[in-house]
Amino acid sequence: MCGALVLLSLVVLSGCKRGGSEVSQAQEQEPVVLGSEDVVRVEQRELRNGPVLSGTLQARRAAAMRAEVQGAVLEMAVEQGQQVKEGQLLARIEDKSSQDQLLAAGTAVRVARNALQMAQTEEARNRKLAEAGIITRRDLERVVLARFQAQAQLSEAEARLALARQQQGRTRIRAPFDGVVSERHASAGDIVQPGAPLYTIIDPTSMRLEASVPVSQLDMLKPGARVEFNVGGHGDRTFEGRIERINPSVDPGTGQVRLYVTLPNTEQVLLTGLFAEGRVAALQREVPAVPVSAVNPRAEPPTVLRVKDGRVELVPVTLGMKDELARLVEVRSGVQVGDVLLRGSAQDLAEGTPVKVQPREQPPQNEPGVGGGGTPPAPQQPTPR
Repeated sequence: MCGALVLLSLVVLSGCKRGGSEVSQAQEQEPVVLGSEDVVRVEQRELRNGPVLSGTLQARRAAAMRAEVQGAVLEMAVEQGQQVKEGQLLARIEDKSSQDQLLAAGTAVRVARNALQMAQTEEARNRKLAEAGIITRRDLERVVLARFQAQAQLSEAEARLALARQQQGRTRIRAPFDGVVSERHASAGDIVQPGAPLYTIIDPTSMRLEASVPVSQLDMLKPGARVEFNVGGHGDRTFEGRIERINPSVDPGTGQVRLYVTLPNTEQVLLTGLFAEGRVAALQREVPAVPVSAVNPRAEPPTVLRVKDGRVELVPVTLGMKDELARLVEVRSGVQVGDVLLRGSAQDLAEGTPVKVQPREQPPQNEPGVGGGGTPPAPQQPTPR
């Protein structure tokens, strides 16, 4: 009886162990579900290589309008953001001393002109008397000298008048070119000194970017080279500029050379102060490529995790051209176009782990209302990653 009980216990125990191992094995074989954000597909992409530039946009032509005389601001004729034409009045400054000088200079010119007319009349009369022998030649020379002095005094008075007019003109601030008022620094009633800022005028039709690149990339740069930009606030829209000039000296502290890029802005959609990031279009090629984040560059050689036959596979790859701006890298060997690679947190999975890639969910479609009115939209095809 006891032997039978022992045998029965062994059978039950062996059955329990076998059932537990089967459950454990089933759990180990359960695949890890991956979303579309965890994988990326090797695709044929257009990569571009060249020095990357970044900086803040500035107006290529700008002028800081400042007061040239001391006095009270009588008028600020334009506002910030207003378009102006060359020669348009921007501001008026009161300057009583220049007005007084202008009046005095005008009076001096009139007096000198009358004196010259009298001297010329006297000279003509004395010439006739000298020809008749009534006066000596010495007396005639004295009269001629007086006419020369009167003429010199008139020239001096006219020069002072021109200077007074110029001084008076400095109380009127005018636009130096067609543009837009970007800054207004004073208001009517302010007392300003010479050099005080009043306005900043910019030409919005052309922008400029100043950037620095390593001297090792200097061979890729030349004046006139095309530069492609993405500008903050404009999404994926690409703008094109040209290298205007390259600084002839290298910064000894950073080992970089400064260059200046001009961006046409005829549509006036670019604004000063926006951050721009671009690249000199030095090399362009269409190759199999993946995001840089899908590659482990620390391994030697670099590796990727590929999904093949439902399992994670570690694959060494050979990398090529790198697009710094698009964050893409060329894969020359190891994988093929269409292969699915892991990225992000999915790269923590061990080699051999069973996985299942979940297809991207389709967006919900609008159903027709009661009575069947309306036509449901056509289904959208998923974009391969």
